[in-house]
Amino acid sequence: MTEETLSGPDVPPDHLAINPRSPFFDAEKLRRGVGIRFKGTVRKNVEEYCISEGWVRVQAGKTLDRLGNPLTIKLTGPVEAWYEDLGEDPPVAKKG
Repeated sequence: MTEETLSGPDVPPDHLAINPRSPFFDAEKLRRGVGIRFKGTVRKNVEEYCISEGWVRVQAGKTLDRLGNPLTIKLTGPVEAWYEDLGEDPPVAKKG
């Protein structure tokens, strides 16, 4: 993953969420599979991310809020995203 890109058709959006009630939810983009690297580690438990602001939201254990949604915590740090369906060495969206 050597290419540094900020936008384009093969680069994930700056802000994306998996919750259908979020304004940042996009089922078509999520179907492609989005890989997330946070602070140099690939994470599989990200509920929402924002590359430009440098944060991810992850579920806090098995705890649920009063509406039955997972309780999340916001972690700050460098975030990188890519589409997993592009195979080896895909274009990566990260803060320049």
